[in-house]
Amino acid sequence: MNEHYRKPLPGTRFDFFDARAAIDAIWPGAYEKLPYTSRVLAENLVRRCEPETLEASLAQLVERRRDLDFPWYPARVVCHDILGQTALVDLAGLRDAIAARGGDPSMVNPVVPTQLVVDHSLAVECGGYDKDAFAKNRAIEERRNEDRFHFIDWTKKAFRNVDVIPPGNGILHQINLERMSPVIQVRDGVAFPDTLVGTDSHTPMVDALGVIAIGVGGLEAESVMLGRASWMRLPDIVGVELTGKREPGITATDIVLALTEFLRKEKVVSSYLEFHGEGAARLTLGDRATISNMAPEYGATAAMFHIDEQTIAYLKLTGRDDALVKLVEIYAKEAGLWADSLRHAEYERVLRFDLSSVTRNIAGPSNPHRRVPTSELAVRGISGAVDTEPGKMPDGAVIIAAITSCTNTNNPRNMIAAGLLARNANRLGLARKPWVKSSLAPGSKAVTLYLEAAGLLPELEQLGFGVVAYACTSCNGMSGALDPAIQREIVERELYATAVLSGNRNFDGRIHPYAKQAFLASPPLVVAYAIAGTIRFDIEKDVLGIGPDGTPVTLMDIWPSDEEIDAIVAASVKPEQFRQVYEPMFAVSADDGKTVSPLYDWRERSTYIRRPPYWEGALAGERTLAGMRALAVLGDNITTDHLSPSNAILPDSAAGEYLAKMGLPEEDFNSYATHRGDHLTAQRATFANPTLNNEMVVEDGKVKAGSLARIEPEGKITRMWEAIETYMSRKQPLIVIAGADYGQGSSRDWAAKGVRLAGVEAIVAEGFERIHRTNLVGMGVLPLEFKPGVSRITLGIDGTETFDIVGERRARSEMTLVIYRRNGERVDVPVTCRLDTAEEVSIYEAGGVLQRFAQDFLESSLADRNAVGSA
Repeated sequence: MNEHYRKPLPGTRFDFFDARAAIDAIWPGAYEKLPYTSRVLAENLVRRCEPETLEASLAQLVERRRDLDFPWYPARVVCHDILGQTALVDLAGLRDAIAARGGDPSMVNPVVPTQLVVDHSLAVECGGYDKDAFAKNRAIEERRNEDRFHFIDWTKKAFRNVDVIPPGNGILHQINLERMSPVIQVRDGVAFPDTLVGTDSHTPMVDALGVIAIGVGGLEAESVMLGRASWMRLPDIVGVELTGKREPGITATDIVLALTEFLRKEKVVSSYLEFHGEGAARLTLGDRATISNMAPEYGATAAMFHIDEQTIAYLKLTGRDDALVKLVEIYAKEAGLWADSLRHAEYERVLRFDLSSVTRNIAGPSNPHRRVPTSELAVRGISGAVDTEPGKMPDGAVIIAAITSCTNTNNPRNMIAAGLLARNANRLGLARKPWVKSSLAPGSKAVTLYLEAAGLLPELEQLGFGVVAYACTSCNGMSGALDPAIQREIVERELYATAVLSGNRNFDGRIHPYAKQAFLASPPLVVAYAIAGTIRFDIEKDVLGIGPDGTPVTLMDIWPSDEEIDAIVAASVKPEQFRQVYEPMFAVSADDGKTVSPLYDWRERSTYIRRPPYWEGALAGERTLAGMRALAVLGDNITTDHLSPSNAILPDSAAGEYLAKMGLPEEDFNSYATHRGDHLTAQRATFANPTLNNEMVVEDGKVKAGSLARIEPEGKITRMWEAIETYMSRKQPLIVIAGADYGQGSSRDWAAKGVRLAGVEAIVAEGFERIHRTNLVGMGVLPLEFKPGVSRITLGIDGTETFDIVGERRARSEMTLVIYRRNGERVDVPVTCRLDTAEEVSIYEAGGVLQRFAQDFLESSLADRNAVGSA
């Protein structure tokens, strides 16, 4: 501890660690030039770093050096139930491994406070036109997930430092924004900035509050949970100056879709962004949170806003304690985290974006950064005249219209706008098309309270947007089953069917297996498309219906004014609504103190929770990095949805066939995501996406899409899982060859776990998305990067080859990929080792995060016993 930098915080009874004093003592005047991110990281170092390493670590920030690592100690870990549960399954398995080796399993606990919100388990089986949809969907959720929820309940009692928010209460990131983050923490009389990592790529949503919160893989989160530092190098910190103000009728969704396109083009992947300027100052906290939430969609690691009056207003609006609100303002001003204190901050580069340039937008198909101004739908070939036969669905039918995801349901302006548009539509006699499965799944129960207060919830219900859940639903692929007649018509007519949702992800195959593509839109536009019933519709110009007086009705006739939206928000959204929701949610329950066995009693027939195999079988064997065969040769932009899909399990899939053999009825197959605590099910999801293009599988000169592979040397084309099983039986080491941006999307452990269990020892790509790369390292899979200008294409790799990897494994060292072609030719290809830090090298060499911890834990326990014995 660097106690000489600990000082009283004026106006409070707390102390704080003065990072400004620590830096300016060595580099006079340097603190004033530091960006917000560097100031928060500096405080973390001053408070947590060993005195002998403090100056060297601070030098990384002040001198903008990226050649060395420094430790970061997040204050919290947050998890949703899918990755959070699998992380805790891993820790439960680790307890078993420790016990088997003579250690005390009860000593394996999260060291860092860990919060788990059960929000990824509910499928929208009943749409929002069913008045009992919420109760019915929750009952189905409880039945399907009984194994999972039993385990989660055990973790709450068995592990210290774990808090659980049970299902039916909201979405992790919105709850984090509205309640869990205090912005400024206090422990042991010391105030300091709240910081966290989360097992979901949209964790940066609370960056809107000025809280450094980044999404990490579950494996990295486990490491942080267990008290290890998160080692990092100074990221690129990019300033994004927002100018101007939005035009009338423009929502936060329109702004973020335009920003996503802009920032993707500016190549901000892995950067920390700091939004500032007059435009940023005008944005409400809800607007800022919508922007921060979509950081993964434009590729940034963090999307920070500075603390200012908007922050304080939001804390008051959401019912935070008065003393906390006062502390946040005092601390931010004293520590130089208040927006006015950052006028002289210097960035590597500054991007400028004019908010007044934003028009009404949707994004799609397929990617969040593929923005389409609604005024150009016809020009882009998305809308168009449709000949609709009576009684049949049109081309481009919108089969799912979902107001979902914390991205947009966190924002009162968005939700009130949707309610007002619904009211206006109802007054003119408009209705949802019968083939549209509509739903409203807010990220917080507070949304329902203020929609009720505004008299707008009945208006949404009339159009089929009743509350179906407080959970992450369609955005996560949990759209539920379609009406059988609608599904049959889609199949028989080979219909191009679509989804429109207010979410953040629209990758092919993600939202629903029968929605060929999906479009992101603001909540009011989602309602409008439910009325239109097809994406082949010029939403700005075409007629939505005929009013009572016989007049054609267009979008402009029902779109609410900004003045009305703002007036309703001011009158209807109140602090007491948030207190009503969150005070009982976070109250200590009567059974919190109950004790259970430190070892979980694994259920033998469970297809949800199974003892992990990371100390046995394939993962216990030595990685040879020799004689590897290609499991897949893949192109650019391979997402974690390709690698490990999260949506519904179909009966003819490898996982579906396995679940049927295990006795599960098809209606309870649930999603791939919910089964990730059982490796036998989750393994079968590896490369199971039907839109996968494995370039090894070619028919008639074209790559055939599907979960397919080619077994070598026979050249036999099979389903991916059969190829994996064959190679596993042969103990054949495998490799994956890929293009650019490998592993983008949600931070799914199983995108790394699945390939490792299949026997994949290395992945060579033109580039990796950040979270997936760290997950690969955490599973003991070696990530390697082609040099610029070199690719599977320039090398002519077709999957008939075998591969060796030679060279010393050091942080970002050069290694050699040795290619042995079928004709006997040998090609040596220089590649970069993407073990980026010494810590990652250590984790990889141990076999992964869990193996590294087990070794360290047992060595520490042995040392303690020896010390006691010698005493």
